[in-house]
Amino acid sequence: MEKRLGFVLIFFLGIFLLILVKLFYWQVLSSDSLGGLAEKQRLSTIPIKAARGRILASDGSSLVINKRAYGVYLEPKKIDDKDKIISVLSKELELPSSSISANLSNSSLFWIPVAHKVDEEKVEDLKKFNLKGLTFMDEQKRFYPESSMAAHLLGFVGKNAKGEDQGYFGVEGYYDEQLSGRDGVLMQDQDALGNPILSGNRQNIPAEDGRDLILYIDKTIQYIVESKLKEGIEKYGAKGGSVIVMDPSTGGILALAAYPAYDPGIFSKFPSEYYKNPTIASFYEPGSTFKVLVMAAAINEGKVTAGKKFNEDGPVEIGGYTINTWNQKYHGEITLSQVLEYSSNVGMVFVEKQLDKNVFLRYIKDLGFGNLTGADLQEESTPQLRPANKWYEIDYATASFGQGIATTPLQMIAAVSAIANGGKLMEPHVVKSIKLADGKMINTAPKVKKIIYSKETASVLKEMMVSAVDKGETRFLKPAGFRIAGKTGTAQIPISGHYDTEKTIASFVGFAPVDKPKFLMLVTIREPTASPWGSETAAPIFFSVAREIFPYLKISATD
Repeated sequence: MEKRLGFVLIFFLGIFLLILVKLFYWQVLSSDSLGGLAEKQRLSTIPIKAARGRILASDGSSLVINKRAYGVYLEPKKIDDKDKIISVLSKELELPSSSISANLSNSSLFWIPVAHKVDEEKVEDLKKFNLKGLTFMDEQKRFYPESSMAAHLLGFVGKNAKGEDQGYFGVEGYYDEQLSGRDGVLMQDQDALGNPILSGNRQNIPAEDGRDLILYIDKTIQYIVESKLKEGIEKYGAKGGSVIVMDPSTGGILALAAYPAYDPGIFSKFPSEYYKNPTIASFYEPGSTFKVLVMAAAINEGKVTAGKKFNEDGPVEIGGYTINTWNQKYHGEITLSQVLEYSSNVGMVFVEKQLDKNVFLRYIKDLGFGNLTGADLQEESTPQLRPANKWYEIDYATASFGQGIATTPLQMIAAVSAIANGGKLMEPHVVKSIKLADGKMINTAPKVKKIIYSKETASVLKEMMVSAVDKGETRFLKPAGFRIAGKTGTAQIPISGHYDTEKTIASFVGFAPVDKPKFLMLVTIREPTASPWGSETAAPIFFSVAREIFPYLKISATD
């Protein structure tokens, strides 16, 4: 009997000990996880979306704003006709019925998101069905009042791997964190059915809206550039092209356009290759526009002058290669100013030979080639310069007239800004200021990256570029009475180790007024079929834009 009682006692003591161990596990070891689970069951958590910051033009007008939209949600506990609600949502929102059905099959969910950023008109249509368990929450979606204007510069907002909004390309991508803000959350007690308890705890952490961006972009100039670029590409049968307009004194981008383009509001309906911004992510050989930079280096080093004579009496032989003038014409004794007027390749080889090789490469690097410009645009890339020990005599010669060296259009216009503004290499910039939630403005100060040329050198080059416009192939295009500094460029496209003589990149770079430029513009045209020459394709686009910019910027013939 005593043994039985002892056994029973030990048995109950063992059970009691097990209970104590289990209680210790629940209350001590698993308290955090169980507490979190209890809170999850007790609390209803509703996210409060932050409004994404606006993107404004320099005059404060809207380029990108937010449009009212809605999130569509289901509350399974309240649904009385599951089949009907699946059918309606599948048809109206163009969603697979299987995905909606799968979400509804999870009985542990009180709140199921179905779709986001649904237009107000569509939500009004859904409300007419009077479906129980269907609810809506205020959201916002990106809206582009000017449609496809400045698409490559602005970028767009898509979804990341987590299904969250994220900016891609342009300023939307570069400034995504600034524009996004911080989401808030509403937490409140709920009963077993998921209904809010009115007398329960309620905590509201408000959202912090994103910051607004004010750009250097001038909408009027942007419109002129886009319309003229499209006209020119169609007229000259080109595959594509771009135009950048910069204020050379600040580095501010006044306009940037590329074609083909897309509409950021419906970006998914366009080929993904259109998203790439060719002005910062595509490489080309600049051709004769590069001559002004090499000429400036030689003058800055005191190796040549604008009036120095050179005998252009025939082709130049270098390392087994023959270099000719672009039109096979030779003018005998000419000045170096005339070398730019005639766009003489052999003349530029002469200029290059006056420079020490290391000095030549130093100027190329100092001008930013081979490095990112630092522009505030997502996806900027750069072609790499070959190592110094890989440069041969023929490479120096061809680089003097812009072949055998690659750049992006933004790198090229930034380099020429060092002539237009008196010698300073400016960092290109798109955003002029950032507006905080409290109204405070953070301004972007112009950044001088390096002093490249002396003011005297820049002044000499300006006059040489004026002469190149007035006496060169573009003299009949220039508006009468205006002083414009400029240079054409035509470069063959390298393919599989050789140049395709049928395909070119045509370009023109120029600025005005010459003494104190208000704008600097680079036009590039890819594979024009009407004519391969920059003077007959890119230059006409430049001057057609300039004619409309002059009165708008109050530039007169006397400036």
